[in-house]
Amino acid sequence: MFDLDSLVRPNIRAMKPYSSARDEFQGEAQVMLDANENSLGSAGPEQFNRYPDPLQRAVKAELAQLKRVRPEQIFLGNGSDEAIDLLVRLTCVPGQDRILILPPTYGMYEVAANLNDISLERLPLTPDFQLAPETVAAVVASEAKLVFLCSPNNPTGNLLHAEAIEQILRGFRGLVVVDEAYADFAAAPSWTTRLAEFPNLVVLQTFSKAWGLAGLRLGMAFAAPQVIGYLNKIKPPYNVSAATQQHALQALRDAPRFEQMRRALLAGRDWLAQQLPALPIVDTVFASDANFLLVRFRPDATVLYDYLLSRGIVVRNRTTQPGCAGTLRLTVGTPAENEQLLEALRAFN
Repeated sequence: MFDLDSLVRPNIRAMKPYSSARDEFQGEAQVMLDANENSLGSAGPEQFNRYPDPLQRAVKAELAQLKRVRPEQIFLGNGSDEAIDLLVRLTCVPGQDRILILPPTYGMYEVAANLNDISLERLPLTPDFQLAPETVAAVVASEAKLVFLCSPNNPTGNLLHAEAIEQILRGFRGLVVVDEAYADFAAAPSWTTRLAEFPNLVVLQTFSKAWGLAGLRLGMAFAAPQVIGYLNKIKPPYNVSAATQQHALQALRDAPRFEQMRRALLAGRDWLAQQLPALPIVDTVFASDANFLLVRFRPDATVLYDYLLSRGIVVRNRTTQPGCAGTLRLTVGTPAENEQLLEALRAFN
């Protein structure tokens, strides 16, 4: 039986969270004199003199309908990175506990561990970037407090096999964090549809990719209400700005534009995946369920990377990542940007 309280640090279980009057009052007040704000207004053209809703209730209400979850199953933060950091701090005692990652994977899991003085357990993915049966068994046997499963995986782009993730959810004693930053580009159903089955499941998503709101920094975590309650307990009081909440609401009400962009990016991904293998410098184009392609180049990806920079084209060099020797990660751009990238690659000597 999964016991969240036994995973949470004892000092966090005992702590009293910061509470503002905005936490304690809901509705429209005629006079607001509780938070030492500037009651006269704001410098600049917009009015942001009032602190935002600390629990982002309006955004969560819209999001709950879209994702078919309850508002109390949603945490919103300053990008998914805030949720990653809070999950580590919630469960791991510095200098004592550890988290588990499966490289190659998203680098912020390791950054969060290092920042919080937490040990890292690494179990590498297979050469085709999947979970081998013996790796699944090792995850299940681990004493780590958290395991991060990035699916679709960054930097490789592929979904991890659902059967392996389910085995981990059924056997691992800690929290299983499935990072779905790129899930909107994948054909598989989100793990948010399985929250009722697995009290140890946390699903991360973001507004930065398919929604096109990277500049706002808004990430989502979906989990059992008890997990979300703990995250709200330890987060900063006003962690999502009023501007971000306003823009997120507008985006959620503009679903046709979201779908239009998503389909266009998928078409761009398919076009690049068809064009790249014809280039003599391309060794492998890895299958992708994201808005990018991992490509292995020959003879030297780093030389190619520097050449692209000289042409004003910025891609991501992933050569130093486990299992990714000789690779660059190429984000799907506009049709013109994709053409420009192909033209530069064809011209490389």
